[in-house]
Amino acid sequence: MAERPNRKTVPKQKKKKRISGRKWFYGLFFTAVIAIVCGIIGYLLIILNGERLLTENANKLVFGESSIIYDANNIEIARLSDPNENREIADFSEIPKQMFDAIIATEDQRFREHSGIDFFAIGRAVVKDVIARSAVEGGSTITQQLAKNVFLTADKTFFRKATEASIAVALEQQYTKDEILTMYLNRIFFGKRVHGIKEAAKFYFDTDVDKLELWQVATIAAMPKAPNRYNPIAHPEDSMSRRAVVLKLMFDQGYITAEEMEQAKAVVYEIPENHIERTTDKYPAFVDYVVEEATVAMNLSEEELRIGGFKIYTTLNVEAQNAMDTQFNDDGNFEKSVDERQVEGAMVIINHRNGEIQALTGGRDYVKKGLNRVDVKRQPGSAFKPIIAYGPALESGKYYPWTVLANDKKCYGNYCPTDRWGANPVSMTQAIKDSRNLAAVWMLNQVGLKSGFAFSSKLGIELDAENDRNLSAALGGLTNGATPMQMATAYSVFANEGKSVDTHSIRKIEGKTNTIYTYKAPASKQLISAETAYYLTEMMQTVVEKGGTGVKAAIGRSLAGKTGTTQHGIKGFRGDGVKDAWFVGYTPEWTASVWMGYDKVDIDHYLKTGSIQAATMFSKVMKPAMKNIAKSSFKKPQGIKEDKPPAAITNFNAVFIPEEMRVQLSWDPYQDGKVTYEVYRKEASESEFIRFVDSLTSTGVDDMSAFPGMTYEYYVVAYDAENDLESAPSSKIKVAIPETEMIPEIPMEPDPVDPDGGEITLPPDGEEDLPTPTPTPTPTDGNLPVETLDPGEGGETGEPTPTPDQGAGTNNSTNAFGNSETGGNSQGTGG
Repeated sequence: MAERPNRKTVPKQKKKKRISGRKWFYGLFFTAVIAIVCGIIGYLLIILNGERLLTENANKLVFGESSIIYDANNIEIARLSDPNENREIADFSEIPKQMFDAIIATEDQRFREHSGIDFFAIGRAVVKDVIARSAVEGGSTITQQLAKNVFLTADKTFFRKATEASIAVALEQQYTKDEILTMYLNRIFFGKRVHGIKEAAKFYFDTDVDKLELWQVATIAAMPKAPNRYNPIAHPEDSMSRRAVVLKLMFDQGYITAEEMEQAKAVVYEIPENHIERTTDKYPAFVDYVVEEATVAMNLSEEELRIGGFKIYTTLNVEAQNAMDTQFNDDGNFEKSVDERQVEGAMVIINHRNGEIQALTGGRDYVKKGLNRVDVKRQPGSAFKPIIAYGPALESGKYYPWTVLANDKKCYGNYCPTDRWGANPVSMTQAIKDSRNLAAVWMLNQVGLKSGFAFSSKLGIELDAENDRNLSAALGGLTNGATPMQMATAYSVFANEGKSVDTHSIRKIEGKTNTIYTYKAPASKQLISAETAYYLTEMMQTVVEKGGTGVKAAIGRSLAGKTGTTQHGIKGFRGDGVKDAWFVGYTPEWTASVWMGYDKVDIDHYLKTGSIQAATMFSKVMKPAMKNIAKSSFKKPQGIKEDKPPAAITNFNAVFIPEEMRVQLSWDPYQDGKVTYEVYRKEASESEFIRFVDSLTSTGVDDMSAFPGMTYEYYVVAYDAENDLESAPSSKIKVAIPETEMIPEIPMEPDPVDPDGGEITLPPDGEEDLPTPTPTPTPTDGNLPVETLDPGEGGETGEPTPTPDQGAGTNNSTNAFGNSETGGNSQGTGG
């Protein structure tokens, strides 16, 4: 029987079951229900948690822990927060509607629409943060801000944010929008230790809250974002700019008209006359400086810093600060004003070796004014000369402290600076010691504005590229000026061998459990050469020596510095007066700058004296401040060029001898080294000196070309030809030649007689100058009288005297005539 073939069984394919529309519906339905239930439960939990927190804290405000500031010896000097400080509660009816409108427009535009949490604003903030890849915008509502400020600390944690949201929702459930706004305005921090709208109105505007004007409302509404930065007292320009932003937001949202906006923008803030600063802390200017530095270092708001419970360790030297405060509290150190607007001042001391600020004060009555003048720009005057003119010249390698500057121009186009010395040659050192204006302008003109600007920029002082581009910058006539802090920092570079100095007031900041911030100095940069820094130091040491403009600043230890004054600049007033008075100086250990003047200058308020009071203040503060600081000396760079010019000529005399119609010049010989002498002369009607004679080896010369009725002025310098160095000018002497009627006589020679009785043989022609007794005598090459030429044309009938341009001098051995006593020359106005 045949076998039946095996059939392979093919498995049947199972049909896929389709999910019916009904199942989709039920799935989505129950998912939505679960989500809704979860949302409701979460919302209820948020409300319940918020309600619980509100109930537990119904009768009290929970403030954060006070942050504490310590001095350099870790001793507490200030606490930054006081829960009950400077607060008065304003009723809803007292607060003007525009105040509410301004806060809503600025802080929470959808305040009237949300229920404590604005999900739209949160979404918008997330998108912007993602685009910017950093937290650039927050999404907190006014209600959330109130919850944070009243009930929570400044911790930035998820739990804190969730709690903030729950309290915000609970607040919206229990209070009306108007009540929440009122609580917010009564709680918020407005800088300068001021809390609440009512206190802010009194503090900043000396008015009641219900009398605030639109521009004042906008100024206050601008502050919550950054109370210190937008404070109208400390930063009036930033405050005015932020006020404009608030007004624009109010206009965009229909709260004010365009005309109201423009009028409110234009108002310039002025501190009320009876304004009183709210503070009980010691060293308030230093503390405020620390707070501002800390907010930047930690990226916190001032409010968060104050209530964060931080320990802030600073660089404050209490001994130096007390010395400074003592002198600034002494009215005798300042000019007396004609009224209650007093002369102000500012000072800062820096340890330039590490950049630590030792002490500072923002004014005589800083506790009353709150304007830290250490950071206010003023015209630096002559204190700017080393920065803009002499520093760049030294840095170029073409000039040295002993270089004699030609200083031979009085005007540069339409700009004609003046000083009491005039346009005369002077060494760079002497120019700085005397604070000569013409020499500084001449120097800047030589090095160029580009070099001057670049040098200033290296030292941290940026000039206005358009408005400062003129030679008046050599005298500190700047568009914006420089602050005392900037001037001290710039001079710190000189003191620190040309290396950068990073000024700071904070060493470290500790949180509750760890160190949050530690100051780390940036890498030191060689901003200028060590040689330039040393030369500037060497020159500015003469400023505080006898005869220098800053002698009152001397403190009995190595010191270099520079004075500075600026003209009053009062329109229509042509009298003498000073707007700004400076002294900036440094020892090998510390640098300090002092500024004095009125906040605003007018016909009744300007300084009568110059920088002498600033120099005196420097001395009075620095002596006690540094009494426990070991003395040291300025370091001299290795291999530095120290070729010194010859010393100035002494005992210079000029005497007119009427019988011989000549001016006899004489001086003491130079004892140290081989030099020749150069004599300069100027007639009274001439503006500049000209070289009258040079290459003298003798210590005297006769001026035979002086005209009757004229007045001449002379000086002499020593010249070291080997090193191409010239001494500073000697003292200048004027000689008046009297009017006389001269009748020239021809000298008659006696007949030659031989004592031995023999006949005398006359020399051949040309070997001796003999007079020719004719009506018009013609001189040979001897000593016969010659026509006296006008100044500038002179010379002798023998070997001509080369001009200064020819680079040669008169050979003393072949041109020595007359004056056998001094060996001097009888010379015309050659050279």
